[in-house]
Amino acid sequence: MKTLPSLFVSHGAPTFALDPGLAGQGLATLGRTLSRPEAILVVSPHWTTRGVEVGTAVRPETIHDFGGFDPALYDIIYPATGQPEVAVHALELLSKAGWPATANQHRGLDHGAWVPLLHLFPKADVPVFQVSMPLDLDADSAFQLGRALGPLANEGILIVGSGSLTHNLYEFRNRHDDGEAYASEFSEWIQRAVLARDYQRLLRALELAPHARRAHPTTEHFLPLLIALGAANAPNEARVIEGGIQHGVLAMDSFVFGHLPSPFTPNRSR
Repeated sequence: MKTLPSLFVSHGAPTFALDPGLAGQGLATLGRTLSRPEAILVVSPHWTTRGVEVGTAVRPETIHDFGGFDPALYDIIYPATGQPEVAVHALELLSKAGWPATANQHRGLDHGAWVPLLHLFPKADVPVFQVSMPLDLDADSAFQLGRALGPLANEGILIVGSGSLTHNLYEFRNRHDDGEAYASEFSEWIQRAVLARDYQRLLRALELAPHARRAHPTTEHFLPLLIALGAANAPNEARVIEGGIQHGVLAMDSFVFGHLPSPFTPNRSR
């Protein structure tokens, strides 16, 4: 069984399901390059709970947890099965690491999971389950949550932190002329830190990066990056999947932490 890297993916707006753009092309290339996972574990900001919960549904439903978008989005079903046995193992690892965690047999897949997976694994032929984000998560604890889940990567489980490299809903709804400039500056700062493997700087990115407060008025869409970083099996290897800017303000870059076959070069690596 091969050890898999961990991923941070920008899922942007729900319309990413219909308009893959540069980011979707990069994820599709990545999905074809990865060794087939035994299962996929997704942590998404669209499932937040007081403690940690782990989805153990056998057939998780596709949750359309958004409103006001193209009606075609509500017809999309991502019919992946769950993986209760691996989910229970995740519960055990979390508890061992000091994270009191409970099983949730009914939770489906929110759009932070199924939208990027449409591009990564369009056939929905790999089992998927989710782990929730605690409401009181911060940068350090997000990294530690990833560390707790990291051993699963050695068992063929693909750990995915799904968020958005920039996420200012006000500016998404009310376009600003300078939106793309600040989103690009923030994303380029993060790219440089990832490629330099300056992970201490990444842990403090919301304090240090240019326009951090504007890029993330709230932190929940950034913290999945730190979860993926914490879960990395080989943190000395990192790759950038450039996604450009969608809707003027949503930076869509994704990152791979850990070893990948060398032929994978959709964008940048070091």
